[in-house]
Amino acid sequence: MAFCELKYYSSALQKHTAASILLPEGDVKGPFPVLYLLHGQSDDHTIWCRRTSIERYVSGLPLIVVMPDTGRGWYTDAVHGPAWETAIVRDLVNYIDMIFPTKAERSGRCLTGLSMGGYGSLKLALKFPDLFCAGVSHSGALTYAHTQFETLRDEVSDWVKEMRLILGDNYVGGDNDLFALAKGLKKKDRPSIRIDCGTEDFLIEANRFFHAYLTEIKYTHEYQEHSGAHTWEYWDDHIQDSLKFVLKSLGLKK
Repeated sequence: MAFCELKYYSSALQKHTAASILLPEGDVKGPFPVLYLLHGQSDDHTIWCRRTSIERYVSGLPLIVVMPDTGRGWYTDAVHGPAWETAIVRDLVNYIDMIFPTKAERSGRCLTGLSMGGYGSLKLALKFPDLFCAGVSHSGALTYAHTQFETLRDEVSDWVKEMRLILGDNYVGGDNDLFALAKGLKKKDRPSIRIDCGTEDFLIEANRFFHAYLTEIKYTHEYQEHSGAHTWEYWDDHIQDSLKFVLKSLGLKK
């Protein structure tokens, strides 16, 4: 794979930002589908290449991998703060389609992410099913912006204050709530969904809760639990599982 770092201006953020990109090499010709690979809350666009073997895992595939920097924005247009959602689904997607030989349609785009990015990948897939055909979550914070997050309302920690600046006060059932988004989609519009989480991960109950809800509303999806915690060892291992799912969703074979 070829590697490049893209520096570009986002009108949604009103600033320059960045993305790391893996591109196919050799005789293979486009157009290529695109995997948007999202980072967690404490990371940036470089982390997947630094902490996993993602470049080796996608080597030889006719696939573009885009890893954007998204700050601590939870892939959301904040009530008081940056518009990270729009920065991705409008500015970044349009820019990638403009400068690279992409398959610029729903069937050519999917998302994968970990932790905050796991939430983000499912939220963007569910909220913009016309743009993305699939979303995969590793160890995702899947009850963010849902009723389980309500237990944090009365806390006074800096983290909760930060989250409320992003979500505002009336977020349950809104367009950042995975549960409301999944319920609101017609079956014909549903993107493919895959979820996994480590059994020793502090987010395991949130993952089980969302999995049970998808089952309740008869939303077909893949769900797996594995031994492991909220660690790079876990994500480096199971990104390989999600790549198989992504390739199938995109109509590709490894």
